[in-house]
Amino acid sequence: MDRIIERSCKILYVSTMDVGERLRRIEQIVAAEETVTVADLADRFVTSEATIRRGLIELDRKGVLRRVHGGAKRLRLRGSEVSFASRAATNIEAKTRIAAEVVRRLTANEAVLLDSGTTCVEIARSIGDLPLRVMPLSLTSASVLAEADNVRLTTPGGDVRPGERSFVGPLTELCIRRLRFDTVIVSGCGVSLTNGVTAYDIGDATVKMTAIDCADRAILVCDSSKWDKTAVAWVAHLRSFDMVITDRRLSADELAFFKQHGVEAVIV
Repeated sequence: MDRIIERSCKILYVSTMDVGERLRRIEQIVAAEETVTVADLADRFVTSEATIRRGLIELDRKGVLRRVHGGAKRLRLRGSEVSFASRAATNIEAKTRIAAEVVRRLTANEAVLLDSGTTCVEIARSIGDLPLRVMPLSLTSASVLAEADNVRLTTPGGDVRPGERSFVGPLTELCIRRLRFDTVIVSGCGVSLTNGVTAYDIGDATVKMTAIDCADRAILVCDSSKWDKTAVAWVAHLRSFDMVITDRRLSADELAFFKQHGVEAVIV
């Protein structure tokens, strides 16, 4: 078990924490303090500077922070959006498991608002014969659901983002606000305890925020590649969701957070 010691207003972590936990704590420190040094982090975690450097290299690679001489600093605009085609070809097995679990959590005749993104396309494919009313926020999911005999398909208006094929803009937001849904299924581009759910496109983020406000239940779906990442556009706090479905092994801090805020965490 971790022992946390306060010294000179700084927290030292004296523990046998695993690498993933240490990286998550480093991310939280950098997010809070903007700039840190390798020496300071080594002191806080009671470990070698070489270990800290390896951790910073990994976090830099993930787009969580930027390495600078002697340390690291928080990114202002974090990362860039990977193409839809590239995302669709990665973590396929995890997305399939997540999709199956989402469908298992839906009940017949629900009104469902389905976000854009590759995981949500997989959910559209997995709905099968379940009778639902669904409003998908992407043309790709709409095309899939149009072939489902038991789905009553409603499509929003609005602009369509090239490449992503997602609906965005004021008309999309207006269409969503005029309806009420039993469940909204949201896919985040970046997910972290520190910064919540974020998106790379401001238009997408605004649509996601509107969708959450118009549903009785909000489910966040995210495979392990989305965790510990932060994109430029904020969407929602993690406590805004009723359920999180992921393939990632959650840390003790994350599990405690979800329990504290009444969020059901489902690992597939």
